Amino acid sequence: MAMSRQYIEPMGGIAHWLKKVEASARARAGGIALPSRCAICRQWPAQPVCEACIARFAQPRARCTTCALPVPAGVLRCGACLKAPPPLARCLCAVDYGWPWKGLVARFKYQEQAGWDRQLAWMMRSATGAEDALHEADRVLPIPLARERLAERGYNQSWLLARQLAPDPADATLLLRIRHTPAQRTLPRSERLSNLQGAFAVDPLRAHEVRGQRLLLVDDVMTSGASLHTAARVLLQAGAEQVSAIVLARTGLGEDDNDTP
Repeated sequence: MAMSRQYIEPMGGIAHWLKKVEASARARAGGIALPSRCAICRQWPAQPVCEACIARFAQPRARCTTCALPVPAGVLRCGACLKAPPPLARCLCAVDYGWPWKGLVARFKYQEQAGWDRQLAWMMRSATGAEDALHEADRVLPIPLARERLAERGYNQSWLLARQLAPDPADATLLLRIRHTPAQRTLPRSERLSNLQGAFAVDPLRAHEVRGQRLLLVDDVMTSGASLHTAARVLLQAGAEQVSAIVLARTGLGEDDNDTP
């Protein structure tokens, strides 16, 4: 009976995952952009977000080059990064994690809007310095999800973005999530870094592919930086020459994403 239980439970998870994938596939419609309303202004017809709303709500702004927090014009690095340099060589960001992007990111991430990946990635590519970072990267790596969360959600939103940003160097299996942890958004900022200790690892059969490489991490939202910093340290310890990051949205100093679904 124990053997049957171990078999049946995973199958239930797979069935749930397949339903998620099927829904995502219908949303993507084979990559064809179907007519829809803009998720912000509700105008027809539009991509998930129309060009007018992107121009209005996604204006570029000066950001710290290593943590992506807003800084005054002409300033390259914030005081916190000068005092305690993060493991990221560069950190790039498309928009602030506020209205209207906060709700859109939640829908993309939690409400099966996988078909939004192309336009959101296009916004990321438009961020200052993004084209150079993508050109210089030997590999583009999404922040991996734990198996349990991937089965629940049906897709890794960071992988969808990475694949759209750089189809050839995008690699979903070099950096692994080896430990399931409580969702970062459920924890106070002070506990997020310790929550991820031992959560990431390089595939041991591919460790040689990291040595001397310039790597670019991809994630949807950066809050405390715990996920990106922990992953970057793992890659640097494995011999990477340099690790940078690009994210869709960045919370402000002291802000959290705890109230997203």
